[in-house]
Amino acid sequence: MDKVEKTFDSWAKSGRAELMEEEHYKTVSRFLDKIQFKNEFTFLDIGCGNGWVIRKIANLPNCKKAVGIDKSSNMIKAASSKKQSRKEVFYTADIETWNYKGRFDYIFSMESMYYVKDLSHSLSKIYKLLKQDGEFFCGTDYYKDNKSTAHWSKMLKLDLHLLSKSEWKKILESAGFKTVSRRVKDRQSK
Repeated sequence: MDKVEKTFDSWAKSGRAELMEEEHYKTVSRFLDKIQFKNEFTFLDIGCGNGWVIRKIANLPNCKKAVGIDKSSNMIKAASSKKQSRKEVFYTADIETWNYKGRFDYIFSMESMYYVKDLSHSLSKIYKLLKQDGEFFCGTDYYKDNKSTAHWSKMLKLDLHLLSKSEWKKILESAGFKTVSRRVKDRQSK
């Protein structure tokens, strides 16, 4: 078990998963509500935590399947215990080693990509998991241009990928993505 997995396992046990849901809910919901989902679609959430995004997406009538992965088995246990639909599927897995045969119309990741060991490999794998014309939505507050989060790696005692906006754009494009950036500011933040 690596440090990231241990950290998130302990967060799941301590109730921090629900706190993260509460902190991200309004901003992420506003973002997700603006997506014009296809008639029928499949959805993957990388670093799904307690599965709240999967439950929200699976609730949409045109969602065929919503899959959540998290490397923390405790997070997946929490997510599975809250399942509301057969459309919801959860796996204890990280994107770097996950062997999934299907493809997705939409892939979402909120505050999780900077935890992976090999960012280039992970992004290339995500690109390959998308159907043709699929879309990847990657949300992060942890980047060089955001001074209010610069201390996260030290505070968490974890090695995190700290990239600038332009470095994120470059690494995403290297993986094959066409990048579009949109800032969705948390109304609670300053």
